[in-house]
Amino acid sequence: MLKIDMHTHILPAKLPRFAEKFGYGDFIYLDQREDGAADMIKGKDYFRTIQPNCWDEQIRIEEYKTNNTQVQVVCTIPVMFSYWAKPKDCLELSRFLNDHIAQVAENNPKNYVGLGTVPMQDANTAITELERIKELGLPGIQIGSNINDKNLSEEEFFPIFKACEELDLAIMVHPWEMLGMPSMKKYWLPWLVGMPAETSRAACSMIFGGVHERLPKLRVCYSHAGGAFIGTIGRIEHGFNCRPDLVAIDNPVNPREYLGNFWVDCITHDEKALKYIIDHVGSEKVCLGSDYPFPLGDLTIGEFIEKGDFDDSTKANIFHNSTIDWLKLDKSQFI
Repeated sequence: MLKIDMHTHILPAKLPRFAEKFGYGDFIYLDQREDGAADMIKGKDYFRTIQPNCWDEQIRIEEYKTNNTQVQVVCTIPVMFSYWAKPKDCLELSRFLNDHIAQVAENNPKNYVGLGTVPMQDANTAITELERIKELGLPGIQIGSNINDKNLSEEEFFPIFKACEELDLAIMVHPWEMLGMPSMKKYWLPWLVGMPAETSRAACSMIFGGVHERLPKLRVCYSHAGGAFIGTIGRIEHGFNCRPDLVAIDNPVNPREYLGNFWVDCITHDEKALKYIIDHVGSEKVCLGSDYPFPLGDLTIGEFIEKGDFDDSTKANIFHNSTIDWLKLDKSQFI
């Protein structure tokens, strides 16, 4: 069965020293190590060590073969978003990353599909790059769950979402700059607690802010199985019903009505949790995702689904149909 992993991250093998070029900022660069890995340096501080599978296309293809997976949807690592930067500088960075991703997809069209990144901090600049992303042949973009701590419901971002709908570009929302991060660094809590909360923040913002209501053709996928949103939909709906004066001020539609209107990936690491997600949104809205190559991801690429109690139709939806629908791909491209 065709398997498309729609949530993976990639970087170019080398990054320009953008901080030196622009004269400011914590732009990421790579410090190559003798053991073949590379350290990601954020400004002057160590951020993370990555292995060659974060940039080497052929290594990735071979690793995916061991998990019977043919296609990877690749996007940048969220720390690269750089929404804090001057728009023109973020645009230059975005174009560099988008050109690389488009080239990866062009080099191996049966194995790679790309998602772009844009300077969300400035709508006009972002839309300019969206138009170029369309020309590059990328089917969508990845964005953060907040933009410089502003919710996605802010009106300044609506023109970007509207342009995505008009250009027929899909959106993947990925958590970053997590809520409460400075006060809960111990125990990896930003990744274990903050990320699910961030994704729920994004989904609630886009629903309560009326983005989904105003742009019904906008194709959005929320990472990590929608974070905490679907798991807490009862509480979210109850809040909408009991305090409409606080919650329903921009959109009078019950948030539960949007279940099944957006996509999520399957990264639950738990069969029962995934069944709960499917019960709420349908398997046709659940995509195979791994967060490869990072350790918190599902690095066996859906093995728990293959071995789990799911019928063939559900598996087919998760493994490829949902992603083909979300990104409007042609299945014959991969055969």
